Amino acid sequence: MRKEFWIFLGCGVFFAIVAPIYWVVSPHEISGTFPLGMSALLFFMIAFYLWFVGKEIPARPEDRNDGEIIDGAGELGFFPPYSWWPLAAAAAVSTAVAGIAVGWWMFLLALPIAGLTLVGWVFEFYRGRHAH
Repeated sequence: MRKEFWIFLGCGVFFAIVAPIYWVVSPHEISGTFPLGMSALLFFMIAFYLWFVGKEIPARPEDRNDGEIIDGAGELGFFPPYSWWPLAAAAAVSTAVAGIAVGWWMFLLALPIAGLTLVGWVFEFYRGRHAH
């Protein structure tokens, strides 16, 4: 994860340099300076996470100079098959958010549906064809 760490650290340094320059060059515009500063902080946060996690795991083939393609063979993890639950959860949550603007009755109707879709999404691999 060293390469990813350096990429995110470099992006964070770039935004940390550009934010004050933008503040000085623009007529002290906060609507551009604030997102640039937040972008720098977010890139630094991801870089810190990659540095911290990279210390705990052994060197990957991508991180070694003598790494071969065959070194990365084998099981990479569990990748779930298709699922309709994210679509249903997004529809329920968007209806709940729209309900805040339209009326509380719509929000209150969408809330149990959003909870149902969340439970279905979490427990989708405990029953049916893809059960473990």
